Amino acid sequence: MVPIEPPAGWILYDDSCGFCRNWVPWWAGTLQKRGFAVAPLQSDWVRAKLTLSEVELISDLRLLLPDGRQISGANVYRHVMQRIWWAWPFYLLSVAPILHVVFDWGYRTFAINRFLVSRACRLPGRSAESP
Repeated sequence: MVPIEPPAGWILYDDSCGFCRNWVPWWAGTLQKRGFAVAPLQSDWVRAKLTLSEVELISDLRLLLPDGRQISGANVYRHVMQRIWWAWPFYLLSVAPILHVVFDWGYRTFAINRFLVSRACRLPGRSAESP
């Protein structure tokens, strides 16, 4: 069962990553004010809707738009920052010629190492809490 589609879309995060599991829902109120909802990539309805392999599914933060299009990775942050007035300066920095590359590199480096960060910060993901 797919929940009712929010006007701006669904921000989908890796619930097995402790950092992601704490970070994205922490911003839920701010995101909801802009029409976004959040859900784990591991949700049954998300898996069915995106039809990606398990590895591909959890490789990136994703934004599922109401028309079915998807945005992934650093571009999710850019898409959201454009819609938050106080984040607009960060958006501008993230699209500046050289800083665009730095922003993408920073996102990708963190995404690859997110489980190391989660362990170092003692932030358990879903699998760590499962019986």
